[in-house]
Amino acid sequence: MPKTCVANDAPLTEKDVGHWKLLRSFREQLDQVFGKDGVAPGFEGRQLAAADYLSLFLFGLLNPVTQTLRGLSKATLLQRVQQEVCGRVVPRSTFSEAQHVLDPALLEKVFNGLSSQIPPVNTDQRLDPWQWLARDGSLFRALPRMAWALYGGGRKGKGSPSRAVRLHLSLHIGEDKPVQACVRPGRDCERAVWKEQLEKGAGYIGDRYFGENYQLFNHLDRKGCAFVLRLMDQAVIHVEEELSRTQADRDAGVIRQAWVYLGGVPRNRSMRLRLVWIKGQHQTLILATNLSPQALSADLVGELYRKRWHIELFFRWVKCILKCNHWLAESRQGATLQIYLALIAALLLQLYTGRRPTKRMMELITFYLIGWATPQEVQSGLEIYRSELERRKRN
Repeated sequence: MPKTCVANDAPLTEKDVGHWKLLRSFREQLDQVFGKDGVAPGFEGRQLAAADYLSLFLFGLLNPVTQTLRGLSKATLLQRVQQEVCGRVVPRSTFSEAQHVLDPALLEKVFNGLSSQIPPVNTDQRLDPWQWLARDGSLFRALPRMAWALYGGGRKGKGSPSRAVRLHLSLHIGEDKPVQACVRPGRDCERAVWKEQLEKGAGYIGDRYFGENYQLFNHLDRKGCAFVLRLMDQAVIHVEEELSRTQADRDAGVIRQAWVYLGGVPRNRSMRLRLVWIKGQHQTLILATNLSPQALSADLVGELYRKRWHIELFFRWVKCILKCNHWLAESRQGATLQIYLALIAALLLQLYTGRRPTKRMMELITFYLIGWATPQEVQSGLEIYRSELERRKRN
């Protein structure tokens, strides 16, 4: 049955179409990375170009119809897919082989380039001069035949080992965008990967897992990084000096703050830290920072940690809204490519919609991708959704 589109009297211009050509924007980014000749390392002499392979891969993630590698390969028989996506018919074997040739570092450059294009937003000036990044990791369930992703965690008693791929991510909480990413097997230590990616002069926010290693505090401080990390409730605390609270601190739920050392054994104790105790609805949070009250007030320490939840929402959005729950490539390199492409899709959508799309926005974009909505209808619909979201914020 042919696809049906709503009639529109206004002529469709190239600008209208180009505004929603995510793949075209992606190809432009690839051209900058691959250079003048447009040939990626490892793809010399191959009939399938690297840009065509990656565009087809991204098409498979964005298109709601193609759910499997077989279906994606069949889609390349369509003339429009060849014209706009991959340039030729792509057999399954060719697509599968390409994942072992392409270096994921090339997509990392595309990711970094797109992240830098996200426009800045109005942020709390009190948080300057630090660039505050929420740090965390999230597991993507792997298939039994992905032996490289063998992972010791997961549900027990199921009679088979767990396998998972972990995305390690830093999210800029002021601009609500991912700025650092790394894909590793699920068993790799999050703290070790974080130490590899530390950015000098940045500020980091982390949960209790990162606050378990007291030597990590010293490493962060030597790197010139600020941090707000939550501690375990059973942490051994040696108070050096109690600190006063302001009225703003009390209003924010701060019940205590002090300069302390952590650790039961003297030789393993932490550096001098400032702890802030915040009364929550169900429990008391203990937050550690290396900044003084003059550099970061206690109420802002609590506010920063509350913003850490943004990274959890981002993981949920990537997994649920983008539906990247089916592996089109199963090798370590292929899984890394797929997760980077999901992040790149998220950034492209954020660039074109002005914010991270909601579920309703993604449905409207999906209708366009399958031919049931015109570019004008997408633009008009997104403006309505944005206005509604702004109205809710004001209320």
